[in-house]
Amino acid sequence: MEADGFLKRRRMSAETPGGDGGVVGASAGAEIRWLSRRFWGVSEGIVESLSPRVGSDSDLQLVQLRGFPEAPEVPEPDYECLPRGASTTTHMLAGAVAGIMEHCLMFPIDCVKTRMQSLQPEPAARYRNVMDALWRIVRTEGIWRPMRGLNITAVGAGPAHALYFACYEKLKKTLSDIIHPGANSHLANGAAGCVATLLHDAAMNPAEVVKQRMQMYNSPYRGVLDCMRAVWQKEGPGAFYRSYTTQLTMNVPFQALHFIAYEYLQELLNPHRQYNPSSHMVSGALAGALAAAATTPLDVCKTLLNTQESLALHSLNSSGYISGLAHAFRTVYRLGGLPAYFKGVQARVIYQMPSTAISWSVYEFFKYIITKHQHEKRKANRDLEK
Repeated sequence: MEADGFLKRRRMSAETPGGDGGVVGASAGAEIRWLSRRFWGVSEGIVESLSPRVGSDSDLQLVQLRGFPEAPEVPEPDYECLPRGASTTTHMLAGAVAGIMEHCLMFPIDCVKTRMQSLQPEPAARYRNVMDALWRIVRTEGIWRPMRGLNITAVGAGPAHALYFACYEKLKKTLSDIIHPGANSHLANGAAGCVATLLHDAAMNPAEVVKQRMQMYNSPYRGVLDCMRAVWQKEGPGAFYRSYTTQLTMNVPFQALHFIAYEYLQELLNPHRQYNPSSHMVSGALAGALAAAATTPLDVCKTLLNTQESLALHSLNSSGYISGLAHAFRTVYRLGGLPAYFKGVQARVIYQMPSTAISWSVYEFFKYIITKHQHEKRKANRDLEK
């Protein structure tokens, strides 16, 4: 209100008869430029474009009738249009950042999950719950012990999640246009998630093998390179993909449930599909928890295939390695019965809920930032062409 009164008084003084219109116009323009620095959203380009018009009495009367021109409203970038306008590189960059942050922030819980899925743990590695496990690992093995294997996980998570999200976004749009044009299709979301998992696991599986071997209690490896060299020399290169089929068998239904649940929850919590951090976090957490609980038996088998627990092999009087999903399922049942398939389910759910919440919120944040940047860049280019 105070600013409006100030502008009106200045316009009235500019219309005083007998004054030099050019001088008055320049003065008014200068004062408007001064005001523009006090009000957010009024650009100097708009003010300068007004200055030549405020040069005569007739022009000043026109300005008075119309009032001070407002800055043109810049429409918000269409957030969900990013897959149509963004390059594959955009999705890969956002996905890589999301994957690295997700795995790094949740790595201590992932270490606990691996320990709790051990079929025949040593007495010192038997834990009551997640917090008890984390506290005992830190107290007895050192504060950095839960972080062993983090470096190889970060290296694997970047390209794995870059491929994962880029493939998902591309296929989701393509399949949705075929199955249900102009609308969201749960079938398309699930199918896109399954195909994206093939690429993700192909990039991530070797890192998973090394990471889980270093996470086990009394791991004999000094570091990542030592572990990789030992596995390569003793078990051959195939050891890095021994659990690949099991990983796919677990992750395909996991990701199908995960993406379908996430997109369904987004329809409920964020029907207009705008950038809404709270809805992305809640949808991601609930979708991750549901998928994690349902696929825990497969995760137990994957851990057994990756770690090749010596105690499990010894108890079975086996001289070879556990290979294949069927062999892993039989071994788990012989060692612990049906309850063994759900060992570590609490740790898995506790790990997946914040993990998927972080992944989706970071990914959607970077999508939003990149969308906004591209929108502003296109607008600036249009303004320059004019």
